[in-house]
This record gives sequence, structure tokens and C-alpha cells, in this order.
Amino acid sequence: MSSLGFRTGSLVVFTSAALLAGCGSVPGQRMITPATIQDTGGEYSTEASQQTQIPITDINAALLRKMNADMQASTVPPETAALFGKPTSYKVGPGDVLQIVVWDHPELAAALGQPTTSSRTGDAMPGFLIDENGDVQFPYAGNLHVAGKDVATIQRELHQRLGKVYQKPEVTVRVASFRNALVTVDGEVRTPGSQSVNDVPMSLTNAIGQSGGFTTTADRSRVDLIREGKTYRLNIDDLIKHGHNPSDIYLRAGDLVRVNAREDSGVYVMGEVNKPATVLPLRNGSLTLSQAISDGGSFDSNTAAAQQLFVIRNSTSDSPQIYHLDATSPVAMLLANQFELQPKDIVYVGQGGLVRFNRVLNLLLPAINAAVTGVVVSK
Repeated sequence: MSSLGFRTGSLVVFTSAALLAGCGSVPGQRMITPATIQDTGGEYSTEASQQTQIPITDINAALLRKMNADMQASTVPPETAALFGKPTSYKVGPGDVLQIVVWDHPELAAALGQPTTSSRTGDAMPGFLIDENGDVQFPYAGNLHVAGKDVATIQRELHQRLGKVYQKPEVTVRVASFRNALVTVDGEVRTPGSQSVNDVPMSLTNAIGQSGGFTTTADRSRVDLIREGKTYRLNIDDLIKHGHNPSDIYLRAGDLVRVNAREDSGVYVMGEVNKPATVLPLRNGSLTLSQAISDGGSFDSNTAAAQQLFVIRNSTSDSPQIYHLDATSPVAMLLANQFELQPKDIVYVGQGGLVRFNRVLNLLLPAINAAVTGVVVSK
């Protein structure tokens, strides 16, 4: 019996020793404070691999002051500033229909044809159709290339040509039907689709308004204007905050405006919170760390290590950033309430070492009991 007891006890001691020895190497989702701390004003680094070191920066008052200063000093990027300006006159193109009148010469009006009785919106008004090459035919003026020109320019050119046939002709040109220039508004608007551009300049806000306005899920901070293959990211609220009126951005033919959804730029809350794996949408581009923790159900009081609160930024880039906050500090939530999150940020709450050990123990305990039970039965 003593021999059996010795063997059983040895088994339990050996298994527990092995468990204690292997606890540090058991894989788990937990970030720990690095042992080596650099004296760089609150910053320290941990070795992510043999080649790369990822800086971990403490969230403190100095960091928040720097972030706020950078935000206040930030200006509209030059490429975005170039979008603002005064509207230009409408330039005609293939598919448009011109109404051309030469006063005191009614015989030229016969070329206008008969008005259409169809109610289809795509039907052209009576007039002179600009063909696919951008040309228009007019009596005594011949073939005239008009694509890309405004009506004032077309009127002067017609006057010059008709002046060779008529003495001081009075010519009037207007666009009878706008069918060439279209812009498209897509995404989180109530009635997405294409809109015709006419001689009344169409601004960005006009286009969104004619599409029914933003939906309740629209992210006003992420409006994309795609022009000639280039995408311009616009933050409507931020532009207004800095004194730039989005109504001063005028659209051109072929422009695409896409309003993104808030869910597409969410923040991920993971780790020891009551609602883990939560994706939180930014509220018009704004969400603080304290709001993310609150919406994530707050810390799990049984498992969370409040001193291990991390924000992981640019996780998919070559230069990720990690910010750390010790939430056990009395001023932690004050700092968290001023720390602005960015799209795709990951908020991670770590777990205590004892909790991690207990979880591993619970996983291995059935195996230990089975081994002990098997020895006793063999007796």
C-alpha cells in the first residue's frame, strides 16, 4: 500500500511540477509589460520578433497634449484643398442636344425637327444632337467640333462661320437637353444612383441631398470622391470644423461619390471584457477609448487585469503602434475619455497571470484525475 501511495503521490507531484514548468509557454492571448524599459519619457519597447521592435507608448497627459496639438494644427491636404473652388460653366459633350437660333432666318429653324411626344426621360429635346465624336452639324456652318466647350464659345464660333454667309448674324445657343454628363452617388444614401449634370453647378452637398441625404448608418467622416481614377477621402464634419464648406466642392462629369458605412470603419474590442469580439462603429469619425470600453461591456471583474489595457493601431501595416494605459490609476478614465480612437484600432484588455494559470489547470485537471483513478483501480 505504501508503494502504491508513493507511486500515486509521485504521479500527482510530477504532473503538477510539469504544469508549473510549462505554464509560461502555454499559448494564450495575453500581452505583458516588457522587462526592459527604455528611459524615453514614458515609452518602452518589446521585441516582437528577432528583427522588429514595436514601441509601446504610455497614454498620459503629455501624449494627449501632443495628439491634440497635432489635431489642431492639421490642415486640409493640398490635394483635398484643390477640390474647392468656384463653379465652371457647363461643357457640352456627346449626347447633349443644342438649340441654335439665328435670328431673322427662320429657314434655319427647320433643322430643329419636330418636338417629341414621348415621356421617356432619355428622349432628346428637338435640336441639334452632338454625335459620338463631339461634332454638330449646322446649315452653312458645316461640321463644328463642340465637345468640351461651353455655349458661349460655341456661339462665337458659329457667329464667325455664319458671318461668311450672313451679314452680322445674331446667334443664340443653349443646351436643350443634358444627356452627356453624369455623376453617381453610391453607398449610405437613401436613393443611390446617377444624376445628370446641367448648367446649374452641382456641388457635393447638392448631389448627396438629391440622393435623399445620409442614412442613419452613414459615416460622414469617410466620404470618398473618385475622380479620374483617384480617390479623395473627405471628412465632412472635419471640413466644417476647420471652416471649409463642402458646398464649395463642385462635381464634374464622371465623378463617383461613395458614402461609407460606419461599420466599415469600426473599432475592435477584445480580451477580458464582458462583450468580447465587439466591433464598434465610429460616431461620425469619433470614438474615445472610454466609450469603447463602455460599449464593450466594461472590464470582466473576474478575469481582467485593468493595468493591461492596450490600443493596437495600424496592425496590418509595416509600422504598427501600441498604446498602453494602466486603468487602475484614478485618472485612467479621464485619460481614456480624451484618447481618440481611429478606424480599425484594436482595444485589448489583458488577463491576470493567476487567471491564466487556473484556466490551464482546469484544462489539465480531468487528465490528472483520470491518471490517479486508473492507479487506484489497478490496486
